[in-house]
Amino acid sequence: MQDAQMPTLERLVRAHLGDEAGKATLDTLDITPALTGVEGDKVPRAVFATALGVTLYHALLARVPSARDYVAERMAKGERIMLDHGALRTIRFAEGPTGALPAGQEAFARILVPLGYQPVKDYPLPRLKMTGYAYCHADFPQDVVQYFVSELHVEQFDEAFAKAAQATFSTSHEPLGELAHEVLLAYAARKEVTFEQALAVLPTIAGAFERQHAPVHETDYETLLAQSAEAAWIATEGNAFNHATDRVADVTALADDLRERGKPVKDKVEHSASGRVHQTALRADTVTRAMIAADGSEVTREVPGSFFEFITRDPLPGSDELDLGFDSGNATGIFGMTRAA
Repeated sequence: MQDAQMPTLERLVRAHLGDEAGKATLDTLDITPALTGVEGDKVPRAVFATALGVTLYHALLARVPSARDYVAERMAKGERIMLDHGALRTIRFAEGPTGALPAGQEAFARILVPLGYQPVKDYPLPRLKMTGYAYCHADFPQDVVQYFVSELHVEQFDEAFAKAAQATFSTSHEPLGELAHEVLLAYAARKEVTFEQALAVLPTIAGAFERQHAPVHETDYETLLAQSAEAAWIATEGNAFNHATDRVADVTALADDLRERGKPVKDKVEHSASGRVHQTALRADTVTRAMIAADGSEVTREVPGSFFEFITRDPLPGSDELDLGFDSGNATGIFGMTRAA
């Protein structure tokens, strides 16, 4: 049960997710004492940002059995997850918004920047006709979960694809209400908000990381899938975490261990051009999603869902600071985890 004497982050997460689920989720994570030790009725932006990351991580575990199994194995060894980053995908049309949402990654910049995140670098993904945008927290860059937000450029596909994309994604609605905007404005002004305000808007802001558009029509899904597995994924999963990532000491050794035990791990580890960022992942779990058939009835299909990733970050040259960057080649390789569940 939460009380005013409980650290603010724990109190917020347990009040939002439920006492048992919140405690259990926090128990799996390695979070710096600088955040877990904050107390009082005011919620700093870094604490709210961490609570949001914990909430989205919890949601991913709920729908990805392979991720739950991995976390359970780590816990059984007395180890915890260091949540490095979460990734999500967005749609950008040639002009205008995406339905009622701001275009592409702007739908999330308006949330992340007020919470203390800085856009640090853009990553062209030409093979996928996408661009990735990395956001790192200004207050605790190595400790607060980062975001890799990608957007798919609809204008780079053909007319049939653009028509299917418009039919699907132009139905997107606005998930943020007046109170959420007020809290984000307060954080943007570097003000702390009350615990009650933070708790009231956390479900709404976390809800922005879900599917905002209507169920896709099956014919439109097929059109999107024929040219872009990534667009088809967004059509069923929306803006949910595509993956969450555990920062580990040796991703190559971890991948070898997972592979030897028959886990559905990627065939190879991706290494950045700098040689300092190393990534691999489990293949996406299959999920069942509703679509609209040609006759207007509802049908279900099995499609790729989300997955869990692993990353090792080496220090920057001449520094103890980790290389917190990403890599276009690595990202393109990791995106393939949702192409065949």
